[in-house]
Amino acid sequence: MTQRSVTPSVMGRADALAQAHARSREFGLRASEAPDFHPLQPFALRDLVELNRSLYAHALPVMETLHAQIVDTESMVLLTDSNGVILHSLGDSDFVEKASRVALCAGVSWSEAHRGTNAIGTALAEGEPTVVHGGEHFLEANRILTCSCAPIADPYGRTIGALDVSGDPRGFHKHTLALVRMSAQIIENQLFANQFGNAVRVRFHARSEFIGTLFEGLAAFGANGTLLAANRSALFQFGRPLDALLAQPFEALFGTAFPAALQQASRAPGECLTLMLPSGVRVLARAEYAARPAFSADARPQHTAAPVPPAPASCKPRAAAITFATLDTGDARMAAVLGRVEKVRGRDIPLLVLGKTGTGKEWLARAMHEESPRRDAPFVAVNCASLPDTLIEAELFGYEDGAFTGARKRGNVGKIVQADGGTLFLDEIGDMPLAQQVRLMRVLQERSVVPLGGTRAVPVDVRVVCATHRNLRAMIEAGTFREDLYYRINGLVVTLPALAERTDLPVLVERILGRLRLVEPDSDRMPARVSLEVLDCFARCRWPGNLRQLANVLRTAGIMAEGAAEIGLDHLPDDFLHDCEPPRDTPLHALPATDPPLAARPANMEELQATLIEQTLARNNGNISAAARELGLARNTVYRYMRMRTTH
Repeated sequence: MTQRSVTPSVMGRADALAQAHARSREFGLRASEAPDFHPLQPFALRDLVELNRSLYAHALPVMETLHAQIVDTESMVLLTDSNGVILHSLGDSDFVEKASRVALCAGVSWSEAHRGTNAIGTALAEGEPTVVHGGEHFLEANRILTCSCAPIADPYGRTIGALDVSGDPRGFHKHTLALVRMSAQIIENQLFANQFGNAVRVRFHARSEFIGTLFEGLAAFGANGTLLAANRSALFQFGRPLDALLAQPFEALFGTAFPAALQQASRAPGECLTLMLPSGVRVLARAEYAARPAFSADARPQHTAAPVPPAPASCKPRAAAITFATLDTGDARMAAVLGRVEKVRGRDIPLLVLGKTGTGKEWLARAMHEESPRRDAPFVAVNCASLPDTLIEAELFGYEDGAFTGARKRGNVGKIVQADGGTLFLDEIGDMPLAQQVRLMRVLQERSVVPLGGTRAVPVDVRVVCATHRNLRAMIEAGTFREDLYYRINGLVVTLPALAERTDLPVLVERILGRLRLVEPDSDRMPARVSLEVLDCFARCRWPGNLRQLANVLRTAGIMAEGAAEIGLDHLPDDFLHDCEPPRDTPLHALPATDPPLAARPANMEELQATLIEQTLARNNGNISAAARELGLARNTVYRYMRMRTTH
């Protein structure tokens, strides 16, 4: 959290409460009415928890610690999503019954629109830690509570939930809000560390005793030394918002060249560096990274004693490992796939990934490998469709020296043995010849492989992930795919959506460009964004090649646009435009917001919200992330609305 004073001025707090009560009246609430609450159905609550799985997983242990600090005070700890819907609660048994009478339970929304002025809804509306005590609640029914709540932000400063302590007003303590704020900051810092585990992380503060505490600044940098994100304490120390700092070079923020700082940190691990903020304030800092990022030889400092050997000048930094967070870009169908796959990570359950060519099946397999206990072992990918029938057996199972003419000396262990201890990804498994399907089935059953020309079985321990764009059940009926192999590889089956069906195109473009800028030669000359006209063009594309086509288009356009501020229409490949619908008279991003005709206007607030969401989704061509930003809502709200509309 930013280093604000814990308690606002009396006048400021009174004004904030008055504004919250005014909003409550605008929502059509009456103070005397009995609140009508309908918790989410269990399946809907599970879906909501799944959409917030990272927040949920990081918050639970913190909630338990917080509850231990307030135990026996007739109170409970609550976690909500960004819309104020309670995801989880921990409470004293003697208070839970009282709480249930006012709907203080999982699956119930405590937004101001539903519950009037209350700590959860008001903290989320104001974006500030909030206390609402007894009679300060708008609804009289809620005045049996005193509540202290702090919003929780993701590493990019977006509010993703809230942490709250609610209890009996007679047990109110002025220090409760401070505990809640510190607990929320612990969650934020853990989310930050998880998001940027492979980046260079800098912990800093003007006072050395604050490094390693909740008050330290945290900043994450990519392998090229540009800022990826910063926590609230870091933003407070920089004195600037995150939007103004993103992609800023390390040297501009800390007054020292990035390679020099890394070298100094590597020579004295754990010791503090002295750095200079743009404001002129000196801070002490520790740099941490999982593996030393490569940097070009011409960027390294000169005349430095015992330097860390730099990467060759021709070597580009490796793109960050693909994780579930990398693939979670705001599309509801993709989020559901990731949620299902995440449940079986680390377990010996085969995964079968279905989807059209280019939808990112290998990316999902790599993410599952990276998120599993096998992450330090090999990830070996084999495209069964790209290997001739005469070679696939030798490539997969290996061969002994002299097994056939033209084989390399000393033989070849094969892809399956190469993947021992790790993950074997068999792409386009539907194109594997029947004879090799028999051998693969035997390997999966016996956990061993016999190379061609050999007699000794080699034990193997591999996690198998298969993928195909074919209909394997139809192939079984046609006799071109073995039924026993099918049931061996489909422990969990997921289907990836085609790119044209996804709602997260702008985020995908941003992520793919970011990865390209890490690995392409002269990447510092490649634009970091595309123009609105290009986004509009992308939204009209059929994308027959899916994500693979998008990545290739962006790579080519990025090279054509080197030195430009952004990728424009003139940088796109000519043949790409053949896959796009003709342009509209008015670009999607320029369509004005229009009111519905008077006769069609909604009769109540729920219908008004539904109409606004529908109009905004249409205006943004179905892009949920863009619509949510325009409406000022969280994506989860729009997702939930869409699910509600499809079930009615």
